[in-house]
Amino acid sequence: MRLHVGCAMWTHAPWQRRFLPHPLPPDERLRAYATWCNAVEGNTTFYATPARTAVESWARQTSPDFRFVVKLPKAITHERRLNGADDEVRAFLDAVEPLGPRVHALWIQLPGSFGPADLGGLARFLHRLPRSHARAVEVRHRAFFEDARSERLLEQVLTSAGAEWVPFDTTTLFRSRPTSDAERDAWTKKPRVPRRSRALTGRPIVRYLGRDDTSGTVEGWRDWAGTVAGWLREGRSPTVFVHTPDNAEALPLARRFHDDVRALVPEVEPLPEPEPAEPPTLF
Repeated sequence: MRLHVGCAMWTHAPWQRRFLPHPLPPDERLRAYATWCNAVEGNTTFYATPARTAVESWARQTSPDFRFVVKLPKAITHERRLNGADDEVRAFLDAVEPLGPRVHALWIQLPGSFGPADLGGLARFLHRLPRSHARAVEVRHRAFFEDARSERLLEQVLTSAGAEWVPFDTTTLFRSRPTSDAERDAWTKKPRVPRRSRALTGRPIVRYLGRDDTSGTVEGWRDWAGTVAGWLREGRSPTVFVHTPDNAEALPLARRFHDDVRALVPEVEPLPEPEPAEPPTLF
């Protein structure tokens, strides 16, 4: 039984020399990250379709059971709003093909303006995607969280296409006033929507945003630890991504979440031991 956990990126300046070796060439950074976590959010693909050669390097640096949840480019989701983007989708799928089974899901993050009136377009888009790829949808329009009919209609669209609803849980961040510059910045940019914890498929994906204070982050994920443990007992295969506003401690926090779930479900396989940030010395 495996639980996949990860962060929003695989390289981050505050991690250097603390958690990951530095300097590392670009074609070694993901490999070092993968000794800490067994999944990563593919956020970089939101800004542009990656070069196939770059994706081939990602595949070389990870094992086949490592998970990428790759975000579709904003040209598809935000600019075209899922309409008339067949060429862009084909180019993206061709680019990520070298990852093979590592592509755990195609992540369709929709803008906050994408609401109930757009569900027909989402349904058509999901059914045009190849069935060989799992798909996961993140919505931010408040109607999907506050209006029961809109929520039900979205679930029907997702279920009919075998797609998962990805919650981005920011409730811990917004529970109290920000106390750092990074938290203040997150308050202006992150969606403020209710927590949602219902899985639609056997492959649920959670994005959890805590605080820059470690204790606040850990306290805020207690319910998620229990939910994820329940999914594992049901035979589901969850993936959880841990964020904080500055992400300085995100790597060890992701592993700590894994430990918390494993304490509830001891059958979960442990994560590998991380690669040391500094080479061992003789004395």
